[in-house]
Amino acid sequence: MARIDGDPSVAAAPVGYLLLIIVYSVAQIALGLWVARRVRGARDFFVAGRALGPGLLFATLLAANIGGGSTIGATGLGYRDGLAAWWWVGSAAIGSVILAAWVGPRMWRVAAAHDLRTVGDFLEWRYDHRVRATVALLLWIGTVAILAGQLIGIAWVLNVVIGLPKIAGCVIGAGVVTAYFGAGGLKSSAVVNVVQLSVKVLGFAIALPLALAAVGGLDGLRAAIPDAASWNPWESGRSGWMYVAMLTPAFIVSPGLLQKVYGARDPRAVRIGVGLNALGLFLYALVPTLLGMAARALDPGLPNHELALPMLFMHDVPFWVGALGLAAVFSAEVSAADAILFMLATSLSQDLYKRFVNPAATDRQILVVARAASIAGGLLGVFVALLSRTIVDALSIFYTLLGVSLFVPIVAGLFLRRPRALDALAAIAGGVAVMIAAQAWNSGRPIGAFTPAMCGLSGAVIAFALTFLAGGRAPSSRPAPARS
Repeated sequence: MARIDGDPSVAAAPVGYLLLIIVYSVAQIALGLWVARRVRGARDFFVAGRALGPGLLFATLLAANIGGGSTIGATGLGYRDGLAAWWWVGSAAIGSVILAAWVGPRMWRVAAAHDLRTVGDFLEWRYDHRVRATVALLLWIGTVAILAGQLIGIAWVLNVVIGLPKIAGCVIGAGVVTAYFGAGGLKSSAVVNVVQLSVKVLGFAIALPLALAAVGGLDGLRAAIPDAASWNPWESGRSGWMYVAMLTPAFIVSPGLLQKVYGARDPRAVRIGVGLNALGLFLYALVPTLLGMAARALDPGLPNHELALPMLFMHDVPFWVGALGLAAVFSAEVSAADAILFMLATSLSQDLYKRFVNPAATDRQILVVARAASIAGGLLGVFVALLSRTIVDALSIFYTLLGVSLFVPIVAGLFLRRPRALDALAAIAGGVAVMIAAQAWNSGRPIGAFTPAMCGLSGAVIAFALTFLAGGRAPSSRPAPARS
């Protein structure tokens, strides 16, 4: 389990890693700008002209889902808690199965029939403008938090490679993603995501067996980490099955994912593309967990467990593998960040500006606002990143808020015939209020077996059900969605 610091290439490694990241960043921006030349209006920017086939949809979804939380964050959880960290990515895979089989195709049909471009469009079509505005405001709060999580991941990579301060790393990351996404929206990011995903798959596929070999394989890993709790796949420390309540609903109703689904060319592309994304997440879920455990064996006692992955790539594998691995991690952070900017830009420009400020806005005006929102979102993300201690801290805010506020209104709007706006607003208010109360009651720790996310989701369901049953069933102002 010796480190490889004696390798002659190590002295020059930081410069080599830095050059690789610079070249790779410039290449991503150049590709995004090249694709952006074909963006002809807001429809291309928001839904890529509804022309994404299964392959592009799969690539852009999986690239977005394997981000800071699924690489640096999940590896850090594996370092700290062991095998139970599998549930961080595994819960996202479970949500993706439900999105592929039921929610996604049904949502696509509604969006295509009514030219919906955002989740806010759907919520107003199904309920009214009050629900749209409420969700748009909540999304800006939660979405900035998840963008901050991705920027923290980029900052950790640059900090380990060249000792760059956290603020500088966050600013660089925000600059790269804002440049290529702001130019072409979904159309640019979908193409850039193919490259990013290829780098990720290659990097992690090569790094995992070499990292395990460095600790003597699985037998050596068991010997280096003998405590039984680290090998419990259900629960260990703060990781385990409880992530299902926090993460699974978010990966079913996340506006960033649903709006990528809107860009599919037909329901078949949705089922195949989202389904392959779910399979990819299931296959990938153990990778960061095992890398984290290997890093714990090779580099015990790190002051910050989220430094485990960049430290592993810098010091415990050959230079060329580390370089590829760090490029894969950088790809992960940037690709997830562009999905977040997608949510911010579309929410502000379509759900708030066009709906409430300037209903007569032209395509050109909407694009200007969307691009300005991308820049503003990047700046806010940097600010929140400086206030957040870890990637998982930042992402937990987003996933919990997303699940308790959006899951019930969207699923009820798709599968019930006559839900009212009051029912949706009650679910949002009840879910957020109960979640905040549970968070404050026990400082974010579970109350018995119930995490704040579980409490909030239960509160949303109960509030919706009580209002729905008490309100009578006057005919809805909207028809029931078409069945898939």
